[in-house]
Amino acid sequence: MNMLIGWLTGLIANCITLAARFITGARAIWLGCHASHNRRLYFANHSSHGDFVLLWASLPALLRKRTRPVAGAEYWQNTALKRFISQRVFNAVLVPRGSQGAGNPLAPVQQALADGDSLIFFPEGTRNLSESPLLPFKSGIYHLAHACPDLELIPVWITNLNRAMPKGRYLPLPLLCTLRFGAPIKLQDEETKVAFLERLRLALLAMSREDV
Repeated sequence: MNMLIGWLTGLIANCITLAARFITGARAIWLGCHASHNRRLYFANHSSHGDFVLLWASLPALLRKRTRPVAGAEYWQNTALKRFISQRVFNAVLVPRGSQGAGNPLAPVQQALADGDSLIFFPEGTRNLSESPLLPFKSGIYHLAHACPDLELIPVWITNLNRAMPKGRYLPLPLLCTLRFGAPIKLQDEETKVAFLERLRLALLAMSREDV
């Protein structure tokens, strides 16, 4: 049974990867770094439920096996199908939001990093449906960088997915999407939370420009 489930999840993962790349024409552009097995936290803009799927699918196959998306538990646990996809296919790190969780909500994320996994993280904390390019960053990414000083934080700007998969759609429209990967960032000695979050925000916005 375990072998069957493993085969099925692998098949679904491959189908999702191929579908995401085919429908969106996803193109990964490594500008400030290259694909690496270093422990990383890929942080990206967040405008669609498909963001982590497209980012995950854009990574080389060997990196996907050790890269886990961080996602809201309340969304990905509310149906059996979502639980199967998030836990079995993507091996997502599910975190509670608001008052749903007790104790440290970042504990499962910190444990994943301690286990040597890389992560896909959205520092805005929720989908950006506003006219602003980015919502204010939550402090969680600062605490993770502080707890893991050797962690490489990679800014990734995802273009067009908010139009390819707007709110309310479960299947994307056929629009070309691009993912730009920037240079690794680390928390500097004595850098304040406010300064660090602003540096991350500016680095991510820099990746949004066509001429980078």
